[in-house]
Amino acid sequence: MPGKLPILVVEDEAAIRAGLCDVLAYHGHAPDGVESGEEGLRRALAEPYALVLLDVMLPGKSGFDVCRELRAARPALAILMLTARGAEADVLEGFRCGADDYLTKPFSVAELVARVEALLRRAGATPLDPSPFAFGGWHVDPAARSAARDGTTVPLSSREVELLALFARERGRIVSRRRLLAEVWGLQHVDGIETRTVDVHIAKLRKKIGAGEREPIETVRGEGYRFVG
Repeated sequence: MPGKLPILVVEDEAAIRAGLCDVLAYHGHAPDGVESGEEGLRRALAEPYALVLLDVMLPGKSGFDVCRELRAARPALAILMLTARGAEADVLEGFRCGADDYLTKPFSVAELVARVEALLRRAGATPLDPSPFAFGGWHVDPAARSAARDGTTVPLSSREVELLALFARERGRIVSRRRLLAEVWGLQHVDGIETRTVDVHIAKLRKKIGAGEREPIETVRGEGYRFVG
């Protein structure tokens, strides 16, 4: 079947790994499965995967370590972390390492497929709007996933491009964390979700594009964020 997207599944439990690969293949993708963090990192760096499903608890190199190294080497790669631990600290650590999204075991097949498809869209399987736009003094190029200013170019993830695009459209207006979870993360039921995950992504984005006399993304305490231009 043409158009199959390669997906790497890094999961040490053989039954879960096989089940994930079966689900992905059934939905038209081309999955590969490996059982260790070291092998997952090697394969993900050597081959052009569209997405990596990465378990946190792996023998040897942990999922957090793999995620951190993958994000540094391949900034645009979509990474979905899988964890049996629902602790907020683990979820936040995954985002700090560069994960785009996470699922806590056990999860439904429908939720897995929805998260995978959403990440593939953001990663370019369904392209972002390629039209460049301005964000303060930055020139953002969604197709290249980068922002340029005064001769400096910084790489952006697909999610960071979506965040900047939404803030640019809503310039001067407050955008709530829950709206960001709904529109950028693609989550339908956001009431029970810890919104600090948004804060982690905004903090990383500020490090990339926040240089200057005035912070372009302003925190509105208790409400959300606002692009002040």
